[in-house]
Amino acid sequence: MGKRIAILQSNYIPWKGYFDLINSVDEFILYDTAQFTKNDWRNRNKIKTPRGVAWLTIPVRHKFGQSIQETIVSDLSWSAKHWRSLAQNYAQAPYFRTYAPQLEYIYRDIAREQLLSAINYRFLREICSILGIRTRITWSRDYQLAEGRTERLVELCRQTKADEYISGPAARAYLQEDLFLKAGVKLSYFDYSGYPEYRQLYPPFEHGVSILDLILNEGPNAPKYMKSFATRSADDAMEEGI
Repeated sequence: MGKRIAILQSNYIPWKGYFDLINSVDEFILYDTAQFTKNDWRNRNKIKTPRGVAWLTIPVRHKFGQSIQETIVSDLSWSAKHWRSLAQNYAQAPYFRTYAPQLEYIYRDIAREQLLSAINYRFLREICSILGIRTRITWSRDYQLAEGRTERLVELCRQTKADEYISGPAARAYLQEDLFLKAGVKLSYFDYSGYPEYRQLYPPFEHGVSILDLILNEGPNAPKYMKSFATRSADDAMEEGI
């Protein structure tokens, strides 16, 4: 089995599909040299509440053309507010007491951090640890970046010695697939459809919320509701000749 990589901008406490993509590859590159986009997933995500889905947003300073890694928090009180909101809305979740000390510690510990990238990275690593994801996470700034949208991705595949690039499905609209073919890199698209429902507070069921919703409701069983764990287990078994 060759090396698989994925490249995405960092998101704040993202949904389960984001972590499925991380768990599907050998190296996950945080593309935070990319331009910061307002009203996107970089600094916000959704949770369930008795009044419906609500946004948790990290307030940031924004100026045209700044990258994600240059983006700075504008109000350091956000972390206390977010933790309070999570505690209020998930107090009745089956595994809230299990994970509350760990999550509260992170929110307190990250409270003085000013860089959005560093905040996102901290949560990504912690959530990967909870889920048992061992994928290597690196930064686009660690590599030489080529000009051109697709060319940059292909060059990152070359530098990381990747045989396969796994992309989110939305990229079909703009990726030049022939450039991957010429470079000898297999291009695959992750399928986010067909997720099973799990126990969730406050119906109706909503898939597109933060992974914390799945963790707090299903605890150690959370990976059973994600696609990549079954796939990786099968791939590992093939490699070991089982």
